[in-house]
Amino acid sequence: MIRFLKFSVASLAMVAMVGLAKADDIKVGDAAPVFESVDDQGKPWKSADHVGKKILVVYFYPADLTGGCTKQACAFRDDQGKLTEKGVEVVGVSGDSVANHKIFKQVHKLNFPLLADEKGEVAKKFGVPVKAGGVFKTKDADGNAVELKRDVTAARWTFVIGKDGKILSVNSSVKPAEDSKAVLELIEKLPK
Repeated sequence: MIRFLKFSVASLAMVAMVGLAKADDIKVGDAAPVFESVDDQGKPWKSADHVGKKILVVYFYPADLTGGCTKQACAFRDDQGKLTEKGVEVVGVSGDSVANHKIFKQVHKLNFPLLADEKGEVAKKFGVPVKAGGVFKTKDADGNAVELKRDVTAARWTFVIGKDGKILSVNSSVKPAEDSKAVLELIEKLPK
């Protein structure tokens, strides 16, 4: 009887977890989650202030100043002019702190906001997998050694939100250096 109860409780827990994972899946055509965070300047950033004004790209990445994340951010930086011309706003989101984001922006001269999602709450609203954080040793813009710590690490996913507040694209297989180009290609295919 005890063995049966353990199996039943474990089975119910598995069904509940699968159900929760499915509930967080965001698909093309769904309303974008409403969320709030803090930007790299320490100021509140609310999606409600941005959705509906422009096409919004919300890209999640694992960590500031790491290889793939730097390629992805620098590609968005380099394509910022083209994206702006097409009415697109870009925001990067990771588990890094505001202080980490400031260093990342300074080192690579990033020209778009980075949001601090230190507990992974924004990632979870989008259904983006989150795991434990870590520590990364690097250098700041002046060449000084720094240690960047974060509590959570989000998976690399990119969402494009239309002016109507609905999801236009979900990419959970992002190629970091090509992400901004993929977004531009998507925007080009949208009806005018």
